[in-house]
Amino acid sequence: MAGTDEDIPSIEHPLLEPDFLERRLYQLKLAGTAADHHTLVCLPTGLGKTTVSLLVTARRLEEVGGKSLMLAPTKPLVQQHADFYREALQIPDEQIVVFTGDVSPEDRAATWEEATVVMATPQVIENDLVGSRVSLADVTHCTFDECHRATGDYAYNYIAERYHADAKQPLVTGMSASPGGDEETILEVCENLGIEEVEVMTEEDADVSEFTHDTDVEWERIDLPEEVLEIRDALNDVIKDRLEKLKEMGIADSTQPDQSQKELNAMRAELQKLINNDQSEGFEGMSIHAEVMKLRQAVTLVETQSVEAVRRYFDRQRNQARSSGASKASQRLVSDPRVREAMRKGEEFDQLHPKYRKTRMILAETLGLEDGERVIVFTESRDTAEALTDFLSESFEAKRFVGQGDREGSDGMTQNEQQEVLDDFRAGEFEVLISTSVAEEGLDVPEVDLVLFYEPVPTAIRSIQRKGRTGRQSEGRVVVLMAEDTRDEAYFWISRRREQEMEDELRELKGMADELEEELDDSQQSLADFESGAEVNDDGDDPGAVPDSSSGSEGVADPGLQEFDEGVDADDPAVETHEPSTADDGIEVVADQREMDANIARDLSKRDGIEVRLETLEVGDYVLSDRVIVERKSVADFVDSLVGGDRSMFEQVGAMARHYSRPIVIVEGEGLYEQRDIHPNAVRGALSSLAVDFDASVLRTESEERTTELLAVIAGREQETSDREVSVHGEKQSKTLAEQQEYVVSSIAEIGPVTARSLLEEFGTVEAVMIASEDELQGANGVGQVTAERMREVIGSEYTGST
Repeated sequence: MAGTDEDIPSIEHPLLEPDFLERRLYQLKLAGTAADHHTLVCLPTGLGKTTVSLLVTARRLEEVGGKSLMLAPTKPLVQQHADFYREALQIPDEQIVVFTGDVSPEDRAATWEEATVVMATPQVIENDLVGSRVSLADVTHCTFDECHRATGDYAYNYIAERYHADAKQPLVTGMSASPGGDEETILEVCENLGIEEVEVMTEEDADVSEFTHDTDVEWERIDLPEEVLEIRDALNDVIKDRLEKLKEMGIADSTQPDQSQKELNAMRAELQKLINNDQSEGFEGMSIHAEVMKLRQAVTLVETQSVEAVRRYFDRQRNQARSSGASKASQRLVSDPRVREAMRKGEEFDQLHPKYRKTRMILAETLGLEDGERVIVFTESRDTAEALTDFLSESFEAKRFVGQGDREGSDGMTQNEQQEVLDDFRAGEFEVLISTSVAEEGLDVPEVDLVLFYEPVPTAIRSIQRKGRTGRQSEGRVVVLMAEDTRDEAYFWISRRREQEMEDELRELKGMADELEEELDDSQQSLADFESGAEVNDDGDDPGAVPDSSSGSEGVADPGLQEFDEGVDADDPAVETHEPSTADDGIEVVADQREMDANIARDLSKRDGIEVRLETLEVGDYVLSDRVIVERKSVADFVDSLVGGDRSMFEQVGAMARHYSRPIVIVEGEGLYEQRDIHPNAVRGALSSLAVDFDASVLRTESEERTTELLAVIAGREQETSDREVSVHGEKQSKTLAEQQEYVVSSIAEIGPVTARSLLEEFGTVEAVMIASEDELQGANGVGQVTAERMREVIGSEYTGST
């Protein structure tokens, strides 16, 4: 191998920049395995998981061709990977592209065709796959960064399934410093991503240990002042009271406020059973349970964060309680005298929180007495991050680093703002970075002298990732603040136990590649099913991988070393696979972009013969032909539209009816007549109005799965049986004069469109309705005394202003 000098040899490969990558034996071993198998790479944070993926990408592009796709969960992380690849690869920068939500779908579709390496957030690729804008057929290497996220409905799972099905020669690399807290979780990640090999290296490995240094973890115990404890105790009294009510209902076993989340989840499950059995106690209990959860959040904030954090939380709760359609839980919460007293004490507390004081002192030691240069402070709460930034800026050069979403009373950071803060931190422009969880996963935050946890992290994954910010090039220090006799202590023990469990699991998994396939279910064992029937040989080799001409030679101890040294060419394997179905002659479903919150569009896109196109529809959720459009409502959303006075559903269906001759409303879910204390007749009235007044077909389904089946059947009947085409022509148009008149009258005291029509038919004009007396109003069909009184109150009362 060539190198930059005798002491620091580098890796050479035709696609790598000369003298750019330091030769690390453990990275080459991992890359050797990952280049030949679908592999999960587990490596401590800061030791170059991305380099391993880069080496595999370089080999695949050189030997197989095609393109590489790398997925990462956040925009800053995607951009970071792109910058690294552009530096490391001898590929034109314009062929290494970034796909995030900031790039329009049309631009992504065009850029995809020309790109060699695509860096993307998973949600963007998921949308593009569902909408048939991109094809994975030519992707020869797909990397899932922070792959421990591949559980539940996370976008990684859908992308992996499509990749194994659509790609001609797939190869998956999953990367994580902490893939899961137990063997079951790790195996789930492997199954979801189609992984067959697990490669684990820890800091105990000889090849790794020379690149790591000890990280000293210190636990600083904090005593909370009496005033803070009084706020907590007042809130806990209310929690006990609410739990007593749940106990009387047979839902709670204890009234102690420090119940575990697992116990609270069990209560919720029992309440859901009552609701499913149409028992009214279930709804009452669920409201009480919601209040308990809100109160527990307030207790957690006052115990583990600061009084300022709980003050901001109470402000949001007050605003929610005042809003239209506010839940009973929110209203009871802010009206309880004990909670109001806790709020008052929070407002009066003007002392410096002891965690603030301790944070400032530790930072002064590190940056002043010990001549440190950089510190990261992690906190769970954005409120705390913002308040700490203001406080610490009085003594240090400090900046916050938070997510992109705006919240009430808190602005998020744009991707450019995040990148600018990180660049400044790396360049030494400021000393202290105060971050929420957004900086935990994989971001190339520079080596720091101290990582301070404002509170213990109960999840092993996040704790490990945070501590990975220090101890890479020199000895590092980690300090965790822990308030005595609070949830901090519970989280401390949970975190310590889970981290130990994870270390034990990784040791067990280390080297168990031969046994892994036996642990996975049948669908995962048969990788050939994903790869279009290609054969798997007796050794379990990946048929999509290029044969390694040297890996079986005698004397070659380190997999992949020779390939990266010499850049050996290999013939393109003639593995026959089918092209992904384009459904050119099949069924097309146009889905609204906003429907991606559900799984329906994803599930439809995975079906042979169905192509899904994503658009931002002006009306409806799904277009199934030139005459059929569907509006999908969950039972909760359907009932909410009746309670909150929101007429948008009826307006939407009216617009659908103007543009499509067969509008359909699907009401999805169980318990339509048991929602929110609404009389069944009100629900029946709404259903009748949709059918009679708007000419819409109203269909019921039990779940997303049933809705998916129904949409597929309707689309099939329309397009195959009736030979109709899909046409997206539903655009919002200005209302007709009659519709505008109905809209004006229906808004009076929220009487609705049916009563509005009755009044206009009775009086002839909007003006006549407005000047009619109570007695005259009651002459219209459907208008009783109460409605007439309310209308006259709204029409005739003097305007007093919004105050």
